[in-house]
Amino acid sequence: MSNAADNKVLLAPLLSAMHDFEGHHVKSLLQGLMGDHAVAHLCFPFNDIFGPTHLYETCYAPLLLAMPDLERRDLIVLSGITPAGNEWVGCAGHYLGTFVSPWLDIPPTGHMTHMRFHEFFRFEQGKIVEIQAIWDIPEVMLQAQAWPLSPSLGWEGFIPGPASQDGLRIGDKHPGQGEASVQHVLDMLTHLILHPKQGGPEVMQLQRFWHPRMNWYGPAGIGSSRGITGFRNWHQIPFLNAMPDRGSHDKQLDFHFFGEGEYVAVTGWPNMKQTITQGGWLGIAPSGQEVSLRSLDFWRMDGGLIRENWVLVDLLDLYHQVGIDVFARLGEFNKARNTKSSPHSTTEM
Repeated sequence: MSNAADNKVLLAPLLSAMHDFEGHHVKSLLQGLMGDHAVAHLCFPFNDIFGPTHLYETCYAPLLLAMPDLERRDLIVLSGITPAGNEWVGCAGHYLGTFVSPWLDIPPTGHMTHMRFHEFFRFEQGKIVEIQAIWDIPEVMLQAQAWPLSPSLGWEGFIPGPASQDGLRIGDKHPGQGEASVQHVLDMLTHLILHPKQGGPEVMQLQRFWHPRMNWYGPAGIGSSRGITGFRNWHQIPFLNAMPDRGSHDKQLDFHFFGEGEYVAVTGWPNMKQTITQGGWLGIAPSGQEVSLRSLDFWRMDGGLIRENWVLVDLLDLYHQVGIDVFARLGEFNKARNTKSSPHSTTEM
């Protein structure tokens, strides 16, 4: 068994404990897997947290309070070793529960609520030394009908797992398959950044890399799309129109690509830097400001082409960089839900 597969085995008890989320057991397992100096790079508003106890008390305990029947459902668990020798396990799935108490000032719905996650764990000598993770907090806001900013261009809904239904049984079917899958994704990304600096959409050669029935599962606030046309219309065109210097700053960034079987993952904190020079994306004004993006991705190959791509971007951090306080606007947006505290409320008829 390789080191990469060993790390899946080490992580499995924690993932299993989170399926029927029992707080003390989860906290104990985190303390056993993580050193006190391990760092968790998390999405906004959590950001960097050190040590397992702080991680549990800051992130998991409040979520469990808001959803007392919380459970974790992993759809993809992928392990690999990067060319630099770093050992990673990447997980994608959903947290689910009945949303009965406010969380991050998001009003509860009283109904089942789901939140996507992409979580990456870097291991050294059998211990987690680093976590990079994005929770799709805007997805919870949307289900609470409390998303206070621009609407998504793409489709919003519960994102499925792999159509192949093998996301928890990933392995190379032949030697070098994972490396070949990574190379396909890297070649695709190399061609993506040719446009618009070096030509029109044709220079990306999308049909060479993507399956005609591809699904692109974007974060809440951007939404998801199907097929190359859907991908271009609902994500790529507005994204590139706003930030046409995509790929110009890659040498300043640190990427971690790894693959297993027909799956590929990338993590980096951040892994994109671009300049907002035009409008039309997420309602952000074209300030000419350079921003960094945290994006954690998974791809699944099918017949030598990319069939599915799960993407989470830390949109709340992006809005924070450009001076938009999403949580302050969330509070203003939801004042009308509590008319007793409204300055315009009255008991008179």
